[in-house]
Amino acid sequence: MVDIDDTDRQLIDALLADGRASSNELAAEAGIATATATKRVQALEADGVVDGYRPDVDYDAFGYDVTAVFHLDVVGDGLDTVVADLRDTGHMVAVYEVTGGDDVVAVGKFTDTESLNAEIKTLLVHDDVESVSTSIVLETVCEDDPLPVSGAD
Repeated sequence: MVDIDDTDRQLIDALLADGRASSNELAAEAGIATATATKRVQALEADGVVDGYRPDVDYDAFGYDVTAVFHLDVVGDGLDTVVADLRDTGHMVAVYEVTGGDDVVAVGKFTDTESLNAEIKTLLVHDDVESVSTSIVLETVCEDDPLPVSGAD
């Protein structure tokens, strides 16, 4: 386990707010010297605490206007196959193995209801899927919002 202090948490929060922030900007946010900020971020990257920087993409701009949440019950030991197949569809932005009444919850993005319907039909005839229920998202309240780490328990 990596030892993370409050300064590291402030740096990570600053990176979550702006993954392209300069060392000067990160240092100002954390109240430390620029060289210290640079070394600490490099150490966090080396330890795998910070792994990659991704753009915040507006999928609607690419025509992905339909978001759906899938709840799947899986037959027997087919869980690994089902989650791998979901990941490989090219539509899923999240796939979770879960407890409770469902075995898998997945979130997918589609250009239209026709492509969503095709995905549902594929899942319904999947050998390892017992049942599927799908909800279409009407309004996205928040999505991929970073969880601040400063002050975390």
